[in-house]
Amino acid sequence: MNDLHVPARRLRRPSWRDSRLLIGVLIVLVSITIGSRVVAAADETVPIFAAGATLASGHPVTLADLRVVRVRLGGGTAGYLSARTPPPAGLVLIRPLGAGELVPMSALAPAASLSRRPVSVPVPAPLPDTLAPGVTVDLWSSAKDTAVGSTGFRQPVRIAQAAEIYSVSNPSGGLSAAQGSSVQVLLEEADLRALLDALANGAKVAVVPALGGPAAAGSPPSGPAPAGAGG
Repeated sequence: MNDLHVPARRLRRPSWRDSRLLIGVLIVLVSITIGSRVVAAADETVPIFAAGATLASGHPVTLADLRVVRVRLGGGTAGYLSARTPPPAGLVLIRPLGAGELVPMSALAPAASLSRRPVSVPVPAPLPDTLAPGVTVDLWSSAKDTAVGSTGFRQPVRIAQAAEIYSVSNPSGGLSAAQGSSVQVLLEEADLRALLDALANGAKVAVVPALGGPAAAGSPPSGPAPAGAGG
């Protein structure tokens, strides 16, 4: 009986002309492209500057007081200060910002555009916790009674309303403690004149958190007692 000899088929290396290989390569490339787009779409965040701490109106906008956060704002990124580049020089805040709050472009303006000026008001220590940058306060003044033989003060009158605290100085020891505590408030020219006149004439000036102010807690006091200065 004769043996049958079946010739062995040699495996051929796939060629670039092989349609199956081309289809496989195309499928891989399409999968990679789609995957990359999905990942990119899932991370459509942009770097925006946020306040590193509570900042009052008039505060210069510098890198030292800002931190970068990545947010997904869609088409609304133009309304906030981008962190892709350093903040422009010469800008200040025209309204207070809370710690962690995104910096809106509408809150920035050149320093020369500010009409309010900071002025220092001495207050006795310890300072109430309600006095902090960005808080709105009323200023009350009790003028000296100029009647003959009188050593008292007249009834207090409000000389500034809803003034914003710019900074707080509360020394804890050393030579700075001897200078006493004080707060700086932002005032328009008319209120500034009234405050400077009161301080120059030895009036008692009190700083009272305004009703409904951002950091005022509980009911407001009935008089200018929480923090004041006088001669």
